[in-house]
Amino acid sequence: MQLLRRGDTGPAVAEIRATLGSLGLLADRNGTSTGEPVFDLPVEHAVRAFQQQRGLTSDGIVGPATYRALTDARRKLGDRTLAYLMSNQLTGDDVFALQERLLELGYDAGRPDAIFGRQTEQALRSFQREYGLTVDGICGPATLRALRQLAPKVRGGRPVFLREEESVRRAGPRLRGKRIVIDPGHGGQDRGVMAAGVAEADIAWDLARRLEGRMVATGMEALLSRGAQACPADGERAMFANETAADLFISLHVDAHESPQASGVACYHWGNGNGTTTSSVGEMLAGFIQRELVARTGMLDCHIMPKTWDILRLTKCPAVRIEVGYLTNPEDRRRLLDPAFRDVVAEGILIAVKRLYLLGDGDQPTGTFTFQDLLAYELSKAETA
Repeated sequence: MQLLRRGDTGPAVAEIRATLGSLGLLADRNGTSTGEPVFDLPVEHAVRAFQQQRGLTSDGIVGPATYRALTDARRKLGDRTLAYLMSNQLTGDDVFALQERLLELGYDAGRPDAIFGRQTEQALRSFQREYGLTVDGICGPATLRALRQLAPKVRGGRPVFLREEESVRRAGPRLRGKRIVIDPGHGGQDRGVMAAGVAEADIAWDLARRLEGRMVATGMEALLSRGAQACPADGERAMFANETAADLFISLHVDAHESPQASGVACYHWGNGNGTTTSSVGEMLAGFIQRELVARTGMLDCHIMPKTWDILRLTKCPAVRIEVGYLTNPEDRRRLLDPAFRDVVAEGILIAVKRLYLLGDGDQPTGTFTFQDLLAYELSKAETA
């Protein structure tokens, strides 16, 4: 779709204004009365507020992700009949509300991602079966009434994320056998950020290969989400992780900013931005990676943040996206071009993954655990197994 930003006019802008108005973010839904609706400063502020609420990049521009989120936000549970459609799955806030309700009632609808998929349908059928409803996997008036009648009895909880945590505990502290998808950002014709002749895609690819080599050396199964000259869409990268039953998904990027002073490292995990829905394991992994990289590189700490980006939302396993510095910052760029620095980053990420599975058992202070320590630990556990 065409990007919409301040100064644009036309029917698409009218739709955006109307949606923002219905969400209570814009006082004047229709814009000026003397001409076409315009994407003015109040609309940009409203878009930024919406993006912040939804865990999107708050740039005030309506692109595909923001437009999808605006469309989804118009859907309220009960507005339409919900069912699993294989060829064109339903999405929206109504689906999200249904998933959360089923999870609160103890039915495993999977991660609440606002997509009515097969797991949501199976959870709905289980609910219908146990409450004496027609078992058709369709959320129609009768099923909706039953869900609402139970509302006063059961509220709150994050069972899907408790399952994530339990899965990590059951996996044990050893790295051998764990399957990790490493996702080098961009690729092919999409070079990502470009600065001083340096491409983000090349940095991400090299860093991914260094991380892959270290993971394989520990006995892990490391899979790359793309080839050297390929650039699959975010949904395809997530699908690859889902189809390979990955334990973790790590996406590698570098950042850019109009100010050359912007610098530092940041990590992102799946979450809706308001704290009500967050992948606890993804948040833990992002925190471990962030602390390791800051301690090992001395880069500015830009902290961890929840986002609803497709690369995080569509993966079924815990996922993180790492922005390792700014190519537009001369010092960050100089360091990223140094192979020794990329080795440090790769080792820091690997150690962070190990910390996740250690769960505090035999851990060491941040920044002190080395690759050789890790190999020795893995060997000792193998000998005692």
